[in-house]
Formats: sequence, structure tokens, C-alpha cells
Amino acid sequence: MAGGHIVKSYDEDLKKLNQTLEHMGEMAVQQLENAVLALTERNEMLAAQVIAKDQEVDALEHKVDTFAIQMIALRQPVARDLRHVVAALKIASHLERIADYARNVSRRALELNTMPQSQGEKALPRLAKVTIAMIQDAIVAYINSDVELALKVWEKDQEVDEMYTSYLRELLTYMMEDTRQIGPCTQLLFAAKNIERAGDHAANIAEIVHYFVEGVPFKDPRLP
Repeated sequence: MAGGHIVKSYDEDLKKLNQTLEHMGEMAVQQLENAVLALTERNEMLAAQVIAKDQEVDALEHKVDTFAIQMIALRQPVARDLRHVVAALKIASHLERIADYARNVSRRALELNTMPQSQGEKALPRLAKVTIAMIQDAIVAYINSDVELALKVWEKDQEVDEMYTSYLRELLTYMMEDTRQIGPCTQLLFAAKNIERAGDHAANIAEIVHYFVEGVPFKDPRLP
């Protein structure tokens, strides 16, 4: 009876940990969505809101860290259970970094508001859309222990890298054709780099999910 109570308590703790991490993931995604929207619509108020809300994401990371450490200390999980809790700790750190990149994009949006319009602003949401989908899928993969979805997220990172490289070339073309575009395109370039880095963190989350479920790291299928 006592043993069953301990197991049930641990399951409840794990559920609480997952819910907090899922909420943190949703907030990080919303931050990135709003940052891109603030930039493309030149919405200074929305950009300021994203910057201010970054503290809430930081607080959630601290909440996950504290609760996960308490679980390790009190429940002393082993094997997969331990990997699960450690995975939550690591994923929270990656989500906090993603939110930081959203804050950075918002700062670029504020800078962009003082500059001329650029054609490059139209293409940025395409890069953001793929990246945001990666982050969302990475969180779902963690919650559902879905290694197949985690692999898809991890492979998607290459597409984001290629999109970023293509976008970089596009911005350089605008700058060479019109020197007035150097200022705004530079801001867009920094914003795009932040979005690309957010995709890297989504791929890292996918790697963590695979290790937590399988107990071994990803084996790159593209390598012999």
C-alpha cells in the first residue's frame, strides 16, 4: 500500500513537471510568434511586451529547475525515470534560450521602426513558421516520449539552415542594389540569425528526447 502511494506520488510529480514544461514551451513559442509579428508589422508596443514578458519565461525555468532538483533529491529516480527528470532540466534551459532569441528579435524590431521599409521583411515569417513548428513538435515529442517525431524535428533543422542561408543571400542582394537598405537589412539579418538559432535549440530538445526515451544519443542516418 505504501509502495503504491509512493509510485502514485512520483507520477503526480512527473505530471506536474511536464505540465510546467509544456506551459513554458507554449510561452516561448508565443514570444517568438509575437516578436516576428512585431517586426513585420512594425508594432512597437508588441515588441515592448515581448521584451517585458521574458522575465516570466525566466521564472518558469527557475520553477522547473527547482522542482526537478527536489524530485531527484526526494524520489531518487533511476534509469529512465532519472533521464526523464534530467531531460526536463535541460529542455527548460533550451526553452529559456529560445525566449531570449524572441526578446532579441523584438529589440531588432524596435531598431527597424526607425528605418526605411525593406522587401526583406516579407520573407522572414517563412523562416519563423518552420522554426516555430519545430519547437512545438519538439515539446510534443517530449510530452509523448515520441522518438519518431523527435527525429523529424532534428532532421528539420537542416531545412531551417538552408532557408536562413537563402534569406541571407536575399538580404545581401537588397543591400548591394540600394545602400539605403543596409540599415534595415542588417537588422533583419540579426533577427533571422536569432530565429535560426532558436531552431538549433529545438533540434537540441529533440536529441534530449531521444536520449531520455532510448538511453542512447541520436545516430545521424546521413552518416555511415
